[in-house]
Amino acid sequence: MPNYYQIKAATPEDLPLILSFIKELAEYEKLSHEVTATEQQLRDTLFGPKAYAEVLIGYLDQEPVSFALFFHNYSTFLGKPGIYLEDLYVRPVARGKGIGQKMLAYLANLAKERHCGRLEWWVLDWNESAIGFYKRLGAKPMDEWTVYRVTDTALDELAQKWQDSAPGGT
Repeated sequence: MPNYYQIKAATPEDLPLILSFIKELAEYEKLSHEVTATEQQLRDTLFGPKAYAEVLIGYLDQEPVSFALFFHNYSTFLGKPGIYLEDLYVRPVARGKGIGQKMLAYLANLAKERHCGRLEWWVLDWNESAIGFYKRLGAKPMDEWTVYRVTDTALDELAQKWQDSAPGGT
C-alpha cells in the first residue's frame, strides 16, 4: 500500500511537536546546546497577536514526520516579498521518500500564491547530502554572500549605542 503524505499548517496544539522537531533538528546539526526555545516562547511568537513565522507539519500515514518553519522577507531589488525557510527537517525514518522535495514544492507553490519573488534558505557547509539535494531541485548557492549575525552581548551592546545616542534616550 502506498504511503499517504499531507502537509498542514501548525496550530497551537502542535507546540510540543514543533519544539520536539526543533530539538531533533538541533541534535542532527550538532547544535543542541543552542536551543533555548520554550513552548511558551513559541506560542507567543508563532501564534500570538503578532505571528513572526509560520510552521508546516508533514504527515506520512497520519504520523508527523517533517516540519518547516518560515517567514516573509522582502527584496528591495525585486520590489516583492520572499519566503525565507528557517528550518526544514525530516525525521530519519521518513527520509528517502521524497518528503523534503514535497515540503519545498509546497513552499514554492505558497510563494507563488503569495506573489513572492523568491524562496531561500541557508544550509550548513558540511551537510553535503542536503547541498546535493537542493542543487538537484535547481537551487543555486549564493557563494558571493557572507552571513553576519549579532546576538547575545554584542546585540545588547549595539542596541545600547542607539539608546546612548538617540535624542531623549530612546
